[in-house]
Amino acid sequence: MNKSVVLVFMFCSILSFSQEKEWTLQECVNHALEHNISIKQSQLDALIAEEDITTAKANFLPTVSGSASQNFNFGSFIGNNGNRISRDSRLNNFGLSTGITIFNGFQNTNLYKQAKLGLKTSQLQLDILKDNISLNVVNAYLNILLNKEALKLAEEQIVVSQKSLDQVQGLVDAGVRAKADLLVSQSQLATDNERLVNAQNSVVLSLLSLSQILQISNDGFDVEDIFIDLNNAVLTYNNTNEILSYALTHRPEIKNAELNLENAAFNIAIAKSSYYPSLTFGAGLGTSYQHIVGQDDVIPIFDQTTGMLIELKPNGFIEQLENNFGYNFGFNLNIPIFSGFKNDANVNKSKINKEKSNLALEQEKQTLTTNVEQAYADAKASLKQYEASNISVIAQDEAFKNEQEKYDLGVSTSFELDQVRNRLINAQSSFLNAKYNFVFKTKVLDFYMGKSLTN
Repeated sequence: MNKSVVLVFMFCSILSFSQEKEWTLQECVNHALEHNISIKQSQLDALIAEEDITTAKANFLPTVSGSASQNFNFGSFIGNNGNRISRDSRLNNFGLSTGITIFNGFQNTNLYKQAKLGLKTSQLQLDILKDNISLNVVNAYLNILLNKEALKLAEEQIVVSQKSLDQVQGLVDAGVRAKADLLVSQSQLATDNERLVNAQNSVVLSLLSLSQILQISNDGFDVEDIFIDLNNAVLTYNNTNEILSYALTHRPEIKNAELNLENAAFNIAIAKSSYYPSLTFGAGLGTSYQHIVGQDDVIPIFDQTTGMLIELKPNGFIEQLENNFGYNFGFNLNIPIFSGFKNDANVNKSKINKEKSNLALEQEKQTLTTNVEQAYADAKASLKQYEASNISVIAQDEAFKNEQEKYDLGVSTSFELDQVRNRLINAQSSFLNAKYNFVFKTKVLDFYMGKSLTN
């Protein structure tokens, strides 16, 4: 077989496989958490927080710096030996210095602790974002399953309507039924076709919505069906006490608010450090080289008794660096006395911000409590709605069977039969909505309990 034909066949097979792939709920959640841009940005924020820790650690280490310079002097100037020189020259200076903070009111210590707190905050914010995206994916996934079931229901109704139309057509042709019955059946089929188109559109749009959350192409995208058995639909929780107890202790929103309060306390300590004296240590090394233009690098040696010149001793680059070498070290104590009340203002602002953080924590707890109570009330209501809609479907199904028998006996019209069937269709549609609404509401409760959303 030709190699190109084999390659084309393999490509088509791979393409067909990729288009026929049905995504599981777990795959959707995993993909969203791995590729979501907001999550990637939050992960980068966490990396920045790690670098902030490195910066805070560096405050405890000494700083070391080197320096080198070259200057050109023209005209009169004072030379290295203290004599005034009226010649052009060039001067090189070399130095090495170091310094370290010994004490600054525990500011460095608090900055380091605050940086570590910032990393925890970034990680909690990432957890919050992942939770919200996971919940959105589950909601979108269940919405697809709902629309798919609604589509199946619409397709089944088309079959029923077409069968009914064929029966009526035969009865009208036989003169048993009036032509008006045929028009009613045709109208019902047209209505069911409209429902089918709407159901098809809903499936397409819901698949598009999930693919956009996953940030992938919707071309050929589909999800795996999940069998949902609600024969014994019950709420796992009797009240909100257990859920609230867990959520107020473990939810990242609360932990994040608590860390913000702790961070505010560090800001107060950092502001108060301005009241304390600071002590630093510094040391340095230095040397220089000077060359007078037009002269050799020499130094005259005189007889101390007669004052006569004995010799010109070489004084080149290496010799000057050795002769001019020096070092220094010392301590510097800075005692704040008056700062124009700036330090007081900074401390007071930090205290106010701590009160704001404390209120934010209380607000977060209230919001979480409200959300949990609302989610529990929604779950209870959705269960009642599901039970009521289930009973309604059973009742409407019996009513339709009864009306069908009356129609077959000729004591009911096509219009009356279709009216009953439409009520059955509406009941079935309400049942589907109630079913998936209950599933999602229970997932929300599991969400607040820290349970997996994909089970």
